Parts: sequence; structure tokens; C-alpha cells
Amino acid sequence: MYKILLLILTTVLLQSSSSSKSTSPNIILIFMDDLGYGDLSCYGAVNYQTPNIDKMAAEGMRFTNFVTAQAVCSASRSAILTGCYPNRIGISGALFPDSKNGINSDETTIAEMLKEKGYTTAAFGKWHLGHQKQFLPLQHGFDEYLGIPYSNDMWPVDYEGKQLPESHWKGKLPTLPFIHGNEKVEDIKTLDDQAKLTTKLTEGAVKFINQNKKKPFFLYIPHPMPHVPIAVSDKFKGKSKAGLFGDLMLEIDWSVGEIMNALKANKLDKNTLIIFTSDNGPWLNYGNHAGSSGGFREGKGTSYEGGHRVPCIIHWKGTIPAGKVCNQLTSTIDILPTIGQICQASKPKNKIDGIDFSPMLYGNIDTPIRKTFYYYYRKNALEAVRLDNWKLILPHPGRSYENQLPGNDGYPGAAPENIPNAIALYDLRRDPAERYDVYKLYPDIAARLQKIAEEAREDLGDDLTERVGKNIRASGKVE
Repeated sequence: MYKILLLILTTVLLQSSSSSKSTSPNIILIFMDDLGYGDLSCYGAVNYQTPNIDKMAAEGMRFTNFVTAQAVCSASRSAILTGCYPNRIGISGALFPDSKNGINSDETTIAEMLKEKGYTTAAFGKWHLGHQKQFLPLQHGFDEYLGIPYSNDMWPVDYEGKQLPESHWKGKLPTLPFIHGNEKVEDIKTLDDQAKLTTKLTEGAVKFINQNKKKPFFLYIPHPMPHVPIAVSDKFKGKSKAGLFGDLMLEIDWSVGEIMNALKANKLDKNTLIIFTSDNGPWLNYGNHAGSSGGFREGKGTSYEGGHRVPCIIHWKGTIPAGKVCNQLTSTIDILPTIGQICQASKPKNKIDGIDFSPMLYGNIDTPIRKTFYYYYRKNALEAVRLDNWKLILPHPGRSYENQLPGNDGYPGAAPENIPNAIALYDLRRDPAERYDVYKLYPDIAARLQKIAEEAREDLGDDLTERVGKNIRASGKVE
């Protein structure tokens, strides 16, 4: 009798352990900065290879119709961490070192959501959601933080790495700080200092994995590059056929490989969900120091596909069907609810905009999850709306890289900011490069999209039509 009871108890405990494990996978989110759709070899990059990232795609799922919520730094980061359109939570553009704003403490981040499930959390990289203490990661669900508080070009240094005089507007900026926890631990003063960033962040992430192998963890790695200025360690300098940018991509791929090796060494590779994606498209006017939009129109800071459509690879060995390609519309705002569903975490108390696409990860890739998407840029300006594969460009002034000679070797070319964009309709199924306006051919479809635009304005507002949304919330602000 005793043996029978012991067998039953053991079975129950094993089932409980298995169930707990299935709803508590480790989560790793690798978020690149200005990485374009065409910057990985599994997405068509040439003159260098990204074998570790390609392996993730071969063993997991590669997304081809994945869009970032806004095509600019701070806004895109607020979106992926909260599941909200950035303008819903009062975040826009790129916050500067003199900004008094940041992420509001009332918003729920992925880290805060998972901490309620017992996860240990850490961030290694570029934060850019406010640099004052109240906005830093440790106040928003992270147990550990190591990195820079904003973009790596927000420092008093010129394109050649030389100190700028105070007469130059950037010369008045503070030295770029490297932060551990809530405190600055060193100054980043030179391009050689920046060349050490990828290695430092990778080593910190690997150490975190090794130290937390016996409990569920959420690891957020927002790399500061390939946002300019780009810099690479000596171990990869001159190793590619694509100059410094290619060398950097080799180092980024190495970093991913180190993460994968750490998971395997700790026998965590089958219980870890890894997401690799980017905050927006490439900063094209930086020429050979910028990436590729993969043939999509325009780049960073625009509402065309080159600004918003980015690579996304999701890997969960043994759970996600290997080698699958998902062509359905998905977005960075969908990451939080998807992770929440997989981990059976409580939903944020405030309204979010993301949609759970976990059914796709289990193999249902032909079932559309998201039908509409709003393209905002420049604070709260609604510049385009989407319905399935139809995209309506709304009249707006915008940045353009087209017909402009790009810069070279770290120097930017022109990128005019107020180019007028007329109303236009594109069928992204057959014209993903947005070259053939069919507005006059499909007036009924254009009218349906106009209704969607009006719904967006009612909900979130629109600076271009001087509308204030009914359901927007304020960002945090230093008193």
C-alpha cells in the first residue's frame, strides 16, 4: 500500500513539474537597433553570413510580415515592452539627455508581468525610455540592468570620434554613461569604448543565464547597434567583405551564438523561448554604415515598409515547428500578450493594443491574428493605416532618403524631413515596395481604410487633423 501511495504521489509531482515547466519557459528578447529587413543572411544579406541567427530561423519560425510599432527609438521600445501603440502611452520620437519624460510607472512592462509569475528579470543594453532614476529598468520590473540609457550617438563626439566643442549643439551633451543598476559606473568617451559594448553586454547576459539556470527568467537584450556610430571589437574587425557594418553583423551573430551556447550548456535550450527582432528599419543616409531595407521603400523614421518592416525570428526548440515561415501580419506590440498567454500571466490593468499570436507558434501559421495596423510617426501623427495586405498612405509631411546621395564611413548624407506625401493606396501582396498607387482603381477599399483611420483618430488622436484621442495616457514626467 505504501509503495502504491508513493507511486501516485511521485506521478502527481512529476505532472505538476511538467505543467509548471510548460507554462514557465525562460524568455529571451533580443532587440536590435536600426537593423533592416535585409541585414541577416537568412533574409538575403550578402558579403557576410549570420550563421547563428540563421540556425535560430532554421530551428524555429521566421516572420516576413512583422512590423514595428513606430520607426524610431524610444517609441518602438515602449511598444515592445508594454504591448501598446507608443502614442497611447505618451511616448514619441527619441528621448534626449535633456528630456524630462519617460515611461509611466502605471504602465505594465513584460518584466513586471513576468515577475508576478516568479520570474527573475534582467536588461542588458540600450534602455531609452527615460534616463532619470524613476524611469530606469530597476523601477519597471527588472532585477538587474547594465547598459546605456539612450542612443549611442547622444554624446559630445563627432563622426570621427573626436570631442566636439561646446559651440556645437552636441558638444553640450553629457558624456555617454554606462550604467549598472541605477548608477553610472563609467563614461563612454571614444569609439574604442563603444567597440567594447557588444562584448560587455553579451558577457553580462551569459553570466545572468548561468546564475539563474534553476529558475525561470526573462532576459531583455536591446543592443545599441547597428545604430550609428557603429564600432566593433578587434576580434571581428576586418573579418567581413562588407566593411565595418559587415564586421559588426558578425559580432552580433557571435553574441547570439554565445547566448545559444549558454542555454545548451545549462540544458535550457528546450525550455527557452527566444525572440530576435529590431526596433525599426535602417538609417539609410549613413550609407555603408547603415543596413538594408531589403527592397522595401524608405527606412527609419518613415511610415513606409522600409521603416517598419523588420526581421523577426522566434525559436523554442521542440515546441515551435522547425523551419516554418509565417507571412501573416504581426507586430512588436503583439509580443507582450503572446508571452503572457504562453506563460499564463495576468493581463495588464490598462488597455493594450497587442494581440496574442501564440497559435502561430504552435503551427497555425495560416490563421490571421491581426487584420489592422496604425502607422504613426512624429509624435501623434497618423500617417498610414493597414487592413490585411492593403495599406493607405495618408497625406503627411515626412522624411525621405530617395534621390539623395548617402553618406559614407560614419558621415550622414541628406535626409529631408518635410517632403509632402500624397494619399495613396498600395496592395502589399503584389507590391510590397509601395511603388504602384491603386487608389483610383479601388475606391471602395480606400473608403474602408479611411473608416479605419477615423477609428484610430477617435481612439488615439491625430496631430495632422488636430484630433485628441479619447483613450490616450500620459507618459511619466520628472517633477
